[in-house]
Amino acid sequence: MDAVMNYVNDVVKVINSYLWDYALIYILCGAGIFFTFRLKFIQVRKFKTGVKKLFGSFSLNGKKAGKDGMSSFQALTTAIAAQVGTGNIAGAATAIHAGGPGAIFWMWLSAFFGMATIYSEATLAQKFKTTHSDGEVTGGPVYYIRAAFRGKFGKFLAGFFSVAIILALGFMGNMVQSNSIGASFQNAFSIPPIAVGIAVAILAALIFIGGAKRIAWITEKLVPIMALFYVVGCLIILGMNFSYLGEAFRQIFVGASSPQAVGGGALGITIQMAMSKGVARGLFSNEAGMGSTPHAHALAKVDHPGDQGIIAMLGVFIDTFIILTMTALVIISTSVASGAWMEFDGAELAQVAFNSAFGSFGNIFIAICMLFFAFSTIIGWYFFGEQNVKYLFGKKAVKIYGAIVVLFIVLGSTLKVDLVWNMSDMFNGLMVLPNIIGLLALSGIVVKMAKDYDAKHRLPNNAKK
Repeated sequence: MDAVMNYVNDVVKVINSYLWDYALIYILCGAGIFFTFRLKFIQVRKFKTGVKKLFGSFSLNGKKAGKDGMSSFQALTTAIAAQVGTGNIAGAATAIHAGGPGAIFWMWLSAFFGMATIYSEATLAQKFKTTHSDGEVTGGPVYYIRAAFRGKFGKFLAGFFSVAIILALGFMGNMVQSNSIGASFQNAFSIPPIAVGIAVAILAALIFIGGAKRIAWITEKLVPIMALFYVVGCLIILGMNFSYLGEAFRQIFVGASSPQAVGGGALGITIQMAMSKGVARGLFSNEAGMGSTPHAHALAKVDHPGDQGIIAMLGVFIDTFIILTMTALVIISTSVASGAWMEFDGAELAQVAFNSAFGSFGNIFIAICMLFFAFSTIIGWYFFGEQNVKYLFGKKAVKIYGAIVVLFIVLGSTLKVDLVWNMSDMFNGLMVLPNIIGLLALSGIVVKMAKDYDAKHRLPNNAKK
């Protein structure tokens, strides 16, 4: 069995090397740069507005949500639930292990441009969302892809995207989340991963049965609590390691352009490796350009599509520039950063880093955070996949899909981390392609809606004059 898994892993790694090292880095960063300039650096211009809207819509009881959608805050927390997952703990550690500290810089850069991409995704999802005869609202890339390309080509692209996202997130992605939870609880409490996988699967099934409303109700309460818990823990460690923060930042910036200048470079880390691992793990973490979070943003009840686009940008900011960055700084600023990232991988590396400050409680802290982060992601990714199952097969297929997801959650807890991560990278990459094609084809509509939003929000000032 191990020989078969190793062979599959080798094949997947070859596919990923072409997909990520030679294609998606340029496609994703290129799309982000394209939308950044076409939208006149909207991630900078509208950042303050987004923060105001976030706190203005903050609610733990479904404020402004109707029977046929979500509140803007619920849509954001559902998106963040998917974004803030193992990529922020195990993913950051994996990137540092494989690409050195410089990989974090490339995460930041791709996330900055990705904020413009995700604005476009959310805005288009709002523009082309659909209300069915029973009052249910649905939306996502399949709808704006079909709007961009009429006929067989659009149908093919939308279908390809739906199949890819179901495999990437609903099945393989949730195996990654379950795998990380199982590994963390085994290290912290010596609980067999299979037992953890079964428990997580049962709890997830109870939420899946409740549909979108129950998912939104859970995420709007879970996401703020889990984020605050993790941020406070990281701030405590960074305070303890304050004198090392300067060196941590130096390693990140120097490692981005000269890996040989830091510890990992001596073991063969190159600039291209730092870039590819940073962008790959960054995409897996913030999902900008992937086409996943538009499913949540489409359901938000807002006055203008641009409102949710601006809110969506904050999801990337919170995910990458706050939570993921704190993980990276904790790892690099501790004694582990001197070279121990070459000895550990995934969640184990993060646990070693937290142990250096918290002692044995570090394992427990990471296990708890991994449970919240990964479980919330399982909920979000299930929902994204479900929307595409409905698109392809109708509502009757949802129960079958849910049963398969639950089974994969159990199976994922027992697999090798390398194979699980690599398969996720492959399917994530495949679902990016049709989504980016659709976004670029509709870029003119995105720009037009952004200008319309700017014009409407200038009216009060003009009236005062």
